[in-house]
Amino acid sequence: MTDKSNVPVVILCGGKGTRLKEETEYRPKPMVHIGDRPILWHIMKIYAHFGYDRFVLALGYKGEMVKEHFLLRKWLTSDFTMGIKSGEVTATHENGSQDDFHVTFADTGEETKTGERLKMVERYILGERFMVTYGDGVADINVDDLVAFHERQGTVGTIAGVHPTSKYGLVGVDERSRVTSFEQKPVLSDFVNGGFMVFTRRIFQYLKPNQMIEEALADLIRDRELSLYQHNGFWHSMDTHKDFEDLNRMWANEPRWRIWKN
Repeated sequence: MTDKSNVPVVILCGGKGTRLKEETEYRPKPMVHIGDRPILWHIMKIYAHFGYDRFVLALGYKGEMVKEHFLLRKWLTSDFTMGIKSGEVTATHENGSQDDFHVTFADTGEETKTGERLKMVERYILGERFMVTYGDGVADINVDDLVAFHERQGTVGTIAGVHPTSKYGLVGVDERSRVTSFEQKPVLSDFVNGGFMVFTRRIFQYLKPNQMIEEALADLIRDRELSLYQHNGFWHSMDTHKDFEDLNRMWANEPRWRIWKN
């Protein structure tokens, strides 16, 4: 059985999120809120639900805001007593439960590419396996099943394949070019990388300076060392302002990625 305390989750939090500039001009994308919490918190709750509560955050653009959020969260959500002269602070009442996350904050540079960011946090990966994800996607994925699949496959890496939703309506036509159907924003049958990934330490042999992680994945494919775990459930990324609006609407009505209880 996997010792979950030795399987940290690396979350790539350093990008500028230029396609979501309405929100990311003032904050890093992982700090953009769904409801009253950053999307980063939602991602961490998915993993923590399955017992994976050790995280390494690879920070870059406005990374200090991520640190501030976690450093101040307890005090901003609690009643506390403070000795003004001594500076001693004592929490007297916590308003709501505190998440039991164990987080390493790693500064990896504002302009660093994702593959190099991952290479830079190698010193924080102590076990043989670890997980990686981006700081902008949520799913109702079963992380235990993902890890078990990865172990059975015996490859260096496993990515979760998900079905994207088309931005456009698909039109069907007959032999006379008459429209027979129109499907608004259908879920496509093809798979894309949903960002929920598992690796062995051998991945570090594939990572090079100034490289995107996708380039390392291409090298794994060349060596037949990458597996695809098929996730046929819910998945949604936050790339654009419309995605931001859609996720907030879902959170208010039917948050399908909310697999945790509290």
